[in-house]
Amino acid sequence: MDADTSPRERFAAAVQRDDAAIDLAEAALLIAAEAYPDLDVRRYTARLDALADAARARVTGAASDLERAHALVRSLAIDQGFAGNQRDYYDRRNSFLNDVLDRRRGIPITLALVYIEVGRRLDLPVVGVGFPGHFLAKLAGTPEIVIDPFFGQILDDAACSERLRQVAGAQAVFDRRLLRSAGTKEILVRMLRNLKQVHLQARELALALACSERILIVEPGLVHELRDRGLIYLELECHAAAQVDLERFLALAPDDASASLVHEKLVELRRHGGATLH
Repeated sequence: MDADTSPRERFAAAVQRDDAAIDLAEAALLIAAEAYPDLDVRRYTARLDALADAARARVTGAASDLERAHALVRSLAIDQGFAGNQRDYYDRRNSFLNDVLDRRRGIPITLALVYIEVGRRLDLPVVGVGFPGHFLAKLAGTPEIVIDPFFGQILDDAACSERLRQVAGAQAVFDRRLLRSAGTKEILVRMLRNLKQVHLQARELALALACSERILIVEPGLVHELRDRGLIYLELECHAAAQVDLERFLALAPDDASASLVHEKLVELRRHGGATLH
């Protein structure tokens, strides 16, 4: 880690690029670096290199995209033991790429990140899929081949439909448009939102605020995140910052379903003496 810059500064620099130019693994490791100040980013990107090297012969020897996808899954899920942490899904370590690489356990999005990065090193076009409720990956091509890194499986349309019903109810109808590719910034935002939720559930408000701040570094135009940051500031009694964020949210999204609640929060804040700078 560069002693002259903080992980937050390095993260901001890493994501202030066009989506395709962002190094996903580096940015994900810089998210973890706020929790692990001594984290060696190069050490963990080298770990991804090694995973790709271990899979190379099996993947390059495959004769079709389907066989290559199966080879990638066998290498990562079976040979290397990467799997979903079903025992402790909400363990915050599941959201930190360094921990996922160390422990071989994670949540759908961080495991998908491993597949994406190993695939990139093997010239396989593996991309993220922002599937409802359960992040997936896919090997782009004709046809696309859907991978569930959490369970180490290749999914056909019937399996995707079943996954959808599990999260959206028995009446949910699968549409392949749900398998759209997720961009790099979208993946980083989703990772940070998952981590923010873990911190909020644990009432670790300062850490939740740090996640919200980084989400807005990645995507400054996310008005609902602006609202969420304002509400966290309010709970932390940072009244001036809360007022700025909540007023801006109302200006940008006056007809949002949560606008009346935000307005009530602002009225209450002003009633108790207005903003106090913290």
